[in-house]
Amino acid sequence: MSGPTILLAAAFFTLGTPGMACNLKLAPEPWPPYIVINEHGGLSGLDYDLVQAIMKEAGCTLQVETALPSLRRQMEFRMGRIDLTLGASDTPERRGFARFSLPYRNETVGMFSMPDHAAQYRGVDGFDALLKQRLTLLTPRGGWYGDSYAKAQPELDKRGQRSPFSSYEQGMRMLQAGRASLIMGDIAALRYEARRQGVAMTALPWVPFRAPAHLMLNAASTSKADLTRINAAITRLEQNGTLAAIRARYELN
Repeated sequence: MSGPTILLAAAFFTLGTPGMACNLKLAPEPWPPYIVINEHGGLSGLDYDLVQAIMKEAGCTLQVETALPSLRRQMEFRMGRIDLTLGASDTPERRGFARFSLPYRNETVGMFSMPDHAAQYRGVDGFDALLKQRLTLLTPRGGWYGDSYAKAQPELDKRGQRSPFSSYEQGMRMLQAGRASLIMGDIAALRYEARRQGVAMTALPWVPFRAPAHLMLNAASTSKADLTRINAAITRLEQNGTLAAIRARYELN
């Protein structure tokens, strides 16, 4: 077992009716604009606002534990110590240990270059073209970005064309420093970090991946009843416009 749980400020939120059995542990990873953690440990961001609304509507409680790096968080989830992951892609491999909610937002992965080089990369329309032209690429260290990327990644690594980054802050600095021709990642996260650092970048017309994002529940520590309750909440909140209004505040709908 791990050591004592360290909770963030105001970490235990009773969002539903007292006495309900649905109590889910979340260890957030800082990922602006989806999850923002301030210097006092307070949380905000699109995913945090969405999951609060969903948990309240579902009559669940959300226990927010200390933030963890991505790889550690994945390990803790697989070991059953974390119940909930936000913004997850529903993949066959993950279905071996997780349950997935209905979609609650969309995820779009984009490809960007520095503006001065945008014209020469405009014709890149797939990972085969990227490999053929021997273009270098910055990508997030973890995550699912579609079958095409999964198939191309071993060859990109073999040829030394891919450099992973651990955070979008690091990735943007690597792009500025000329560490690669292109950077790939979640469009909202990349644009947020580019604005924060004052970096100008240009999107390629090609969109590598677009998919719905789900809440991922630990199959070992949650029940089918929990999932049913959460899906019903998402359905009601989509029908009454609550989730759309939250997404609109972040210019994501």
